[in-house]
Formats: sequence, structure tokens, C-alpha cells
Amino acid sequence: MTGTIADWLGGACLLAGALLSLVAGIGVLRFPDVLGRMHAATKPQVLGVLLLLVGLALRLRTPSDLGMIALVAVFQLATAPVAAQMIGRAAYRSGRIDRDLLDADELAGR
Repeated sequence: MTGTIADWLGGACLLAGALLSLVAGIGVLRFPDVLGRMHAATKPQVLGVLLLLVGLALRLRTPSDLGMIALVAVFQLATAPVAAQMIGRAAYRSGRIDRDLLDADELAGR
């Protein structure tokens, strides 16, 4: 009984993660500026990948698979914010952002 419930929950997480990753990909294509694309590439994409990993963990349930899934989740959570920071920083330094869209520009004096 618990295996069936875990399988259904895993399937729901896999479907939700796939849809969220699809929405993130569409957002990267549709947003006009670097900051919007950076947001779409990091926030919903990371949540989508984590939902996919939870779905895989609920479906597989073996210790070696769970360890690998945990490593993928940790690396995803560690690299996505750093990548977003570097993209935003490079876009700011190269002048590829619209400064009118910023609420506060802490780096304007530098």
C-alpha cells in the first residue's frame, strides 16, 4: 500500500517538475532582458529539478540511488545561485541591463 502511494506521489512530483522546467525554459526564451532571463533560468528551473529528484527518489527507493540523487540536489543548489550571480554581474559590468528597471543600484558609484 505505501509503495503504491509513494509511486503516485513520485509520478506527481515528476510531472510537476517537468512542467516547471518547461515553464523555466519558455521563460528564458520569452523574457526580453538579462535579469528576467536570469530569474527564469535559476528559480523555477532549480525547483523543477528538485521536484524531479524527489519524484525519482520516491520511485527508486534504493540506498545507492538515494545517495546519488542527494548529491545531484546538493550540487544543483550550490551551483545555480553562483551561476546567476556571475551572469548578473557580467551583464551589469558590460552594460547589458536597463538601469531604469532597477529599484536600487548599489553599484552605481563604483
